[in-house]
Amino acid sequence: MASHLDLEEQEQLEQFKAFWNRFGNLILWVLLIVLSGYAAWNGWQWWQRDQAAKAGGVYDELERAVQAGDADRAGKVFADLQSRYPSTAFAEQGGLLAAKAQSDKGQADAARTTLEWVASQAREDEYRAIAKLRLAALKLEAKQPDEALRLLDGLPESFAALAADRRGDILLAKGQRAEALAAYQQAWKGLDEGADYRRLVEAKLVSLGAAPEGGTPAAAAEGASK
Repeated sequence: MASHLDLEEQEQLEQFKAFWNRFGNLILWVLLIVLSGYAAWNGWQWWQRDQAAKAGGVYDELERAVQAGDADRAGKVFADLQSRYPSTAFAEQGGLLAAKAQSDKGQADAARTTLEWVASQAREDEYRAIAKLRLAALKLEAKQPDEALRLLDGLPESFAALAADRRGDILLAKGQRAEALAAYQQAWKGLDEGADYRRLVEAKLVSLGAAPEGGTPAAAAEGASK
């Protein structure tokens, strides 16, 4: 019985040796690739966490500069954030924050440059859309209505109402009253009934003599006062 088992074990061993001689190198290579991929993935995850943590520290510094009303400092900190951590969400958020500070301080050129970076480089659709909406307003102020209009093309559906309102502002500035009214009406219909921004759009319609049906008295009064 023992001899039979020894022969069976020997046969299994020989089969394993034959199998290993045939596929051993392939198995080792597969294991090496899997383990290397796992190590690389862990390394990438660690690098991303490290970058996010460091970018968060720079973003905090940017927030402090904005709160202090120091647009120059905000611009410098954002430039650091942009160059060192451009792929992080903090860089996208920081661009919007820095641009607002720059715009509030009358640094229109700097604000446009900052927003152009966010509009072209941000990974999140929402950040790109916000940057384009704000940039369109600055382009309008700079007497560049056609460029402003082009920025509103192709925005996500969730921003359609806001884009329509901005389009109305631009068209009105160009003297295209009928087209502006149509854009404002689109914006008013697309905004939630309880949204404060809807009242602002309604006031614009009222001021143009096109109060929407079902509008609010407060918005009508606001439009009449303009």
